[in-house]
Amino acid sequence: MPRFMYIWFRHLKTDWFSRRRPELRMLPFVLSSLQQGRVVIVAANSLAQAQGIDVGMAVADARAVLPCLEVIDDLPELASRLLKTLGEWCIRYTPVTAIDGEDGLLLDISGCPHLWQGEGAYLKHIVTRLRDNGYDARAAIADTIGAAWAIARYGRVKPIIEPGEQLDAIRSLPPAALRLDPVVVARLNRLGLVRIGDILSLTRQALRRRFGTELLLRISQILGAEKEMIVPIEPLLPFSERLPCLESICTASGIGIALQRMLEALCAKLQQDGKGLRKAVLTCYRVDGQVIRTEIGTSRASHHAIHLFKLFELRIPLIDPGPGIELFVLDAAATDEVSSLQQTLWAGDTDLESPALGELLDRLINKLGSDVVHRYLPDERHWPERSFKAAASLEEKTAAAWPCDRPRPVLLLSSPEPIEVSAPIPDYPPMLFRYRGRLHTIKKADGPERIEREWWLEKEEGQHRDYYSLEDAAGARYWVFRSGHYGMENTRWFIHGFFA
Repeated sequence: MPRFMYIWFRHLKTDWFSRRRPELRMLPFVLSSLQQGRVVIVAANSLAQAQGIDVGMAVADARAVLPCLEVIDDLPELASRLLKTLGEWCIRYTPVTAIDGEDGLLLDISGCPHLWQGEGAYLKHIVTRLRDNGYDARAAIADTIGAAWAIARYGRVKPIIEPGEQLDAIRSLPPAALRLDPVVVARLNRLGLVRIGDILSLTRQALRRRFGTELLLRISQILGAEKEMIVPIEPLLPFSERLPCLESICTASGIGIALQRMLEALCAKLQQDGKGLRKAVLTCYRVDGQVIRTEIGTSRASHHAIHLFKLFELRIPLIDPGPGIELFVLDAAATDEVSSLQQTLWAGDTDLESPALGELLDRLINKLGSDVVHRYLPDERHWPERSFKAAASLEEKTAAAWPCDRPRPVLLLSSPEPIEVSAPIPDYPPMLFRYRGRLHTIKKADGPERIEREWWLEKEEGQHRDYYSLEDAAGARYWVFRSGHYGMENTRWFIHGFFA
């Protein structure tokens, strides 16, 4: 059975200002904004409310009641930013956390409270930590979102509603606890329906006729007859592991043990579904509210827990546990189908299909950086600098094949560099050339090999190229070309690569 927690921040924005300016905690103050030509109060702290100052009043009227009232300009989007931050903080308690309106958070806590020794300790722990951080929070737990919302805001007896008891818990609450439009609430009050129990005593036909379908929908939702959807702050990943800690973890060895446990569980799920990791993210939630993230990537989908742990081992020294880590979350941020070759238990092959090669590349990349190891595939383009492309993984294939009928340099410059050349007659290789201030006398030469630009690229600039393989007096070999026909005004020579 699903269980939900609703957290209501009664003075969210004013609490934030009080945290930043502690002197405000002892003063009545409000936040104001300009609305339709009037400066109106949009939030008030508890001391101001105790003096009769509340949301919706004009600042001039409020100051007439309380001359010493402190007025602060409201900050646009402050509530949404605060709720998002607080919602991300609550992910340490449940992976499903959503923002509700401008002052509430909704948590799907199904299967989570037992990690904190029950719902009572779970709720107390969350609310206590929020209040310790300066937020006036109230929370409730129930079977439905509507019931948790209603009890958190209007309940006065107990914050935890046992499974199946939401009907009895809401009977004495006012109609506003049904999350109705204020106009509908006012109509219900005028008719003497001042409790939800009074409304439930009427037939559905009568309610529909007098108040429309909204009231019936809210009643169905609060009782669990109609389901509600939750849009979490962070989307749920299909493969994820969470490990709460009864005592905070402060050492690298403790982090390693937690990581091993999660990897074993995660890899078992991946293997069962025939999938492997391509990217994994470890999130560490510290007791001081800080969140630390680190990630690894693999060149081939893998569910080999030992190999993945070796990759994470390189990241563990970079994780600062601070005062301690209370929750670990391991997410498979990217997965892929595992090839049948991986089922041969990590041995045998010595080519690109070898799992051992993939693991070696993973260790190099995660230790030295993603720009250290590259794999390229042939591309169906004519000009040499565009005749290849970077491969996304070891499994990526291409229909084209590497050209083997003509010599190609082992080092190709990303962009050809101009050189000065002396060549006696058309189509004859250079006798000498000057590159970066150094003169090279040619002893051997081969060519030309003409390479045209792609005809289908109409906007492509540049003429055809005539390539030559040259060897100088020192035995060094070069790949140079002439752009355009010999003797033309815009004819130029370039060096493009170096042979071994």
